[in-house]
Amino acid sequence: MAQHFLLSASARTLRLKDIYRAGEEKAYETFCAIRWSENDGKPVCPRCGSVEAYSITTRRKFKCRQAECRHQFSVTSGTIFASRKMDFTDLLGAIAIFVNAVKGVFALQLSRDLCVQYKTAFVLAHKLREALSAEIDQETPLEGDVEVDGAYFGGHIRPANEKKDRVDRRLKEHQTGKRRVVVAFRERGGRVVPFICREEGEGVDIAQHIVSRMATMHADEASHWDRLHAGWTVGRINHSIAYSTPESCTNQVESFFSRLRRMVVGQHHGVSAQYLYQYANEAAWKEDNRRVDNGTAFRKTLRNALTSPVSRAWAGYWQR
Repeated sequence: MAQHFLLSASARTLRLKDIYRAGEEKAYETFCAIRWSENDGKPVCPRCGSVEAYSITTRRKFKCRQAECRHQFSVTSGTIFASRKMDFTDLLGAIAIFVNAVKGVFALQLSRDLCVQYKTAFVLAHKLREALSAEIDQETPLEGDVEVDGAYFGGHIRPANEKKDRVDRRLKEHQTGKRRVVVAFRERGGRVVPFICREEGEGVDIAQHIVSRMATMHADEASHWDRLHAGWTVGRINHSIAYSTPESCTNQVESFFSRLRRMVVGQHHGVSAQYLYQYANEAAWKEDNRRVDNGTAFRKTLRNALTSPVSRAWAGYWQR
């Protein structure tokens, strides 16, 4: 039997100790090389785009030579790492830990691994998730065989201690209003595109914008998916009879939900409905890149972070 890719040496092309062994200067050079890869690692002014800039030798900053600009900037200016206080080695170490944790890493563990405050690790992890979200393409239509399904997260209601005080937690009047459903579309052999909704049936309206009319859709026997037949060729699978038939299955989108549920329940133990979309996008990115070696995943994540603008959701999060 052939060895699974993730168990092979070719899947392990990055070692955390190599990042720290190389030192701060090498980590800084890595940031420059990836931030300005189109200019051979040489600085480009983020304000005017000029490649004429000189280094301020007393600190890791640059200044644009253009007379009408003269803007001072650093390698992290205008990115999600803007105004960062962490060392470059710690930032690279955080990314390495983040991509190696295929089912997510919780902020408390990240804070211990990096020896930083919980608040710092919490915001940093969310900034990385925001950077990965830029790779989730919600505009290009999915084609071929497309599976769709939904999974509910959050809104847990703890049962009362005594039986006489317990209520039927399935009834709407006893719900917290925090429960959300992740509706995911997965192109077989392609990408995963998740959406956060209040009801699973909203996925039908989303499908009209994200799925090509020439595609064949696959869904379970839930009644709200009946409307899909009006626009697509649809294969249905009744899970009370079988999980897969020669005609249809939703196993690939269920694989994504398996990763996301283990991420939420096994690592984070619960997530806010406000930021569920970030965890869903992280799980989708890691599912799409599950057969990429960790060194490539590391570089892709760093590139996404350095091409993403300053986060409006997380910059100064704890100072609000």
